[in-house]
Amino acid sequence: MPVTFDKPLFIIFLFFTISNTVEAQSIAPTGEHYRLKKIIPVEGRQGIAIDENYYYVSSSTALFKYDKEGNLLATNKDPFKNLKKAANHFGDIDVHNGKIYTGIEWFEDGVGKDIQIAIYDAESLAYESSIDFDPSSGQEEVCGITVDPVRNMAWMADWVNGNYLYRYDLTTEKYHGKLHIRPAPQYQQGVFYADGKILISADDGDADLHETDNLYAVDVSDLGKTAAFVTHFKEMKEFVRAGEIEGLSIDPTNNDLLVLTNRGSRIVLGMVKGFYEGYTEELHELYIYERIK
Repeated sequence: MPVTFDKPLFIIFLFFTISNTVEAQSIAPTGEHYRLKKIIPVEGRQGIAIDENYYYVSSSTALFKYDKEGNLLATNKDPFKNLKKAANHFGDIDVHNGKIYTGIEWFEDGVGKDIQIAIYDAESLAYESSIDFDPSSGQEEVCGITVDPVRNMAWMADWVNGNYLYRYDLTTEKYHGKLHIRPAPQYQQGVFYADGKILISADDGDADLHETDNLYAVDVSDLGKTAAFVTHFKEMKEFVRAGEIEGLSIDPTNNDLLVLTNRGSRIVLGMVKGFYEGYTEELHELYIYERIK
């Protein structure tokens, strides 16, 4: 016997189901609402994305898939082979509707070129397609990308010149505009969208002097605005050693905040140039914070 639904009730149920799916992640009012829960070592040094079941991590030249206990499940160590333009660098990444969104470029000694949005299948980590960069945007580099699932927009940040966040319409695959952020956090690394806001991780602490890196927040809810003010969100004082903060994300199943960071290596113009005392290799770690209030 066919199953039937009362139409008004079914429409209401469907609306809330969709709404909860796309807006599952939520940002706490301030960084003080997070408490460090655990640290997981990973292989990638650039970005973190999370869906209901997995962590996805990017290094500069590879993608990794982990379960939420930190076990490595899959790797794509040749992700650029089908690209039309030369590339050597992933930044922070995001995942949406079974697709991994990445900002890709050729990066060398503080200069980025041939920017594009490359999309990978979250199940297999295989490359699927790219969205062309629009030079009229003025963007000079891509350090991270995040997806606004409600308005189907991709936002990108720029490590070289962080005065703007740049957005692309994922429906039309065209550049949509940019937002002037004031004051611009220094050396932006990762971005994550939720609740009409974008969290930005910034490598603004001098690791030589053991200064902490930070997270910032900016309201991007009104696409009609040309500018928005940035507020300080969290000082990353829990890091074992000051180093290089990278990507960030929020777990849609429990609203844990995850931040990827590297320690041990000395970074000059975005490139590894030796190691700090006591280190012979760079360590990549996911700091997992639970929301406490």
